[in-house]
Amino acid sequence: MTERSIIALVSTPSGFAGRTDPIGVRTPWWSDSEPVNEALEQLLGVPTSVLRLISVENSHAPSSGGVVTYHVEAHGEPDRTHLHPADEPEADAPRRHPWARLGGPAELVAWADAEIERTGPAVQVRTWNLSSVHKLPTANGPVWLKAVPPFFEDEAAVIKMVAAHDPTLVPEVIASAPTRVLLAQALGKDCWDVKAEHVERILPRWVAVQHALAGEPQVRPCAVPMPSFGLPDTLVHGDFHPGNWFDSGVVIDWAEPVWGHPAIDAGRLLEFAPPELHDLVRRVWSEAWLRHRPDSRPLEALDAARRATHLLNAVKYQEFLDNIEDSEQVYHRDDPATELRAALRLVIGE
Repeated sequence: MTERSIIALVSTPSGFAGRTDPIGVRTPWWSDSEPVNEALEQLLGVPTSVLRLISVENSHAPSSGGVVTYHVEAHGEPDRTHLHPADEPEADAPRRHPWARLGGPAELVAWADAEIERTGPAVQVRTWNLSSVHKLPTANGPVWLKAVPPFFEDEAAVIKMVAAHDPTLVPEVIASAPTRVLLAQALGKDCWDVKAEHVERILPRWVAVQHALAGEPQVRPCAVPMPSFGLPDTLVHGDFHPGNWFDSGVVIDWAEPVWGHPAIDAGRLLEFAPPELHDLVRRVWSEAWLRHRPDSRPLEALDAARRATHLLNAVKYQEFLDNIEDSEQVYHRDDPATELRAALRLVIGE
């Protein structure tokens, strides 16, 4: 696993205080803020929040490793013996999201505190250009506070749309406001190490919901149309990889949906599922659709979706680049071209 070291440019209640030396943290992923805040609280003696990524050096893997410089907000006066003089980060920039500004994380937590009763400190789990995620302890278990950019969909509204047909497929919405939502903890473990039983448990239920929702668009149309192959346009999750599944059967991360061909979600799953599960994914997905649409041709649709999924990803990544501030474009800069090359390889391979 690629190691990550961090340098923090620290702002305090009394102004900018300087930078730290490089510090090793326990995960490689740039957007993982929890280990950054853990290391900084131990060093500086006060809680902190990561605001944004400023620069990356010596990284040799996508979105991970290297020496990463962040702008960090200290919630109290830090031990300045561990800080050195440095240039203060710019106060604002075009396309900067609210949670990446001074006071932004605290404002999000304050909003959540008006909706729930916390029993301990809020933990900033993740922050980057596409979302801010805090874990909030309560007497009834953890609650997740998520904020997203305005060019994403209303996640609470999408979850409620799905829950109308299968409430066990989505997390419970506790409260919501534009670009933010409070969600109950999804039970179980994530399915990054996806197994056959996860595919068999989740895919047919999601197909049933998509069949029930088919009709007039309820979110923005997909930018990459496909032939129907006898299947309807419907709600497409948009990032249907197993890391967004839990082994309890719950699917999370509903902020990037489109209205389009359902095979796009299955194509996204095939990008992440190990090769030994590909035949199972095809069979379970196609049999599920044939139960609802006996005259459809789902396997043909899935073959076309392998190309369409990469094209849709390229469009989405370009949208991210068009709507995020310059310093954080490093997360996505190469992604549109990578997805277009992947689509081209599938065409040439045929």
